[in-house]
Amino acid sequence: MTRPTDVFVRSEANPILTVADVPYPANSVFNPGAATVGGETILLVRVEDLRGMSQLHVARSADGISSWRFDRKPLLSSRGDQDPEETWGCEDPRLTWLPEREEWAIAYTAYSRRGPLVSLAMTRDFRRVRRLGPAMPPEDKDAALFPRRFGGRWAMIHRPSPLRGGAHMWISYSPDLRHWGDHKLLLEARDGAWWDAGKIGLGPPPLETPDGWLVMYHGVHATADGPIYRVGLALLDLENPGVVLHRTDEWTFGPTSPYEITGDVGRVVFPCGWTLDEAADRLRLYYGAADSVIGLATARFSEVMAIVRAAPVPGHGRAADTASR
Repeated sequence: MTRPTDVFVRSEANPILTVADVPYPANSVFNPGAATVGGETILLVRVEDLRGMSQLHVARSADGISSWRFDRKPLLSSRGDQDPEETWGCEDPRLTWLPEREEWAIAYTAYSRRGPLVSLAMTRDFRRVRRLGPAMPPEDKDAALFPRRFGGRWAMIHRPSPLRGGAHMWISYSPDLRHWGDHKLLLEARDGAWWDAGKIGLGPPPLETPDGWLVMYHGVHATADGPIYRVGLALLDLENPGVVLHRTDEWTFGPTSPYEITGDVGRVVFPCGWTLDEAADRLRLYYGAADSVIGLATARFSEVMAIVRAAPVPGHGRAADTASR
């Protein structure tokens, strides 16, 4: 079997998007949500302007690698006078197609004066957008919806940040995408020297497979020289996504290239989007690198699934305890 750290191969075109591609003065472009619409790849990218505020802008490409075209205006930008939860910007989108509603759900981080929170918006064409507003209060982020209901309820993974202890991934449920409850701890950050100790968060939206929901998440390893952001995989039960079936002990992708090592926040790979071509057995991962540019890595989907199916089965106790067995 391919080693976990070899399964994702970086594009020779990396970084595929830089601030030079943004059609107005900006500091950086990173952390893109991804979708395939009408035969082209759409990235909803986070652009940090020269004030330090972030807005979400659509970039389109026929091949998903090159010749990106930016829409004239951002799709989501701060409207502090109308939406105070966005006073300091919109960040880190995840895109989920909801067949029942025939529209895309955008889960993004709204940056309020009281901290970051999860907000939702809807679009059919990535040209017009309808805000649903906050789904979770501060501090909360790294959220995405599942594409279908479970027992009549929508489900969302998110990452609240408590005042004490680690930052872990939770799952919550809603009958209408507006009122959320039945909160449950889903995946816990490990302790000690683990690559995902202390703080974890969801990467791209959960991907439905015959074996379960494929989840990629980032883990933050604290070092004397600052944090390192890497990513691993987990598999959730198909009909009860609050149950974790497998979780990789090793990370599968981490910062090694110069554009991932050096930037506004160095040693960071931060994926928010992926696209799957099942016929070609190809999974494309779009990620922010060092909070400055956007990279692309490609894997054989069958190899990704083989790795996560072979990963350990979590026990019934704390992840930090069971992972050290």
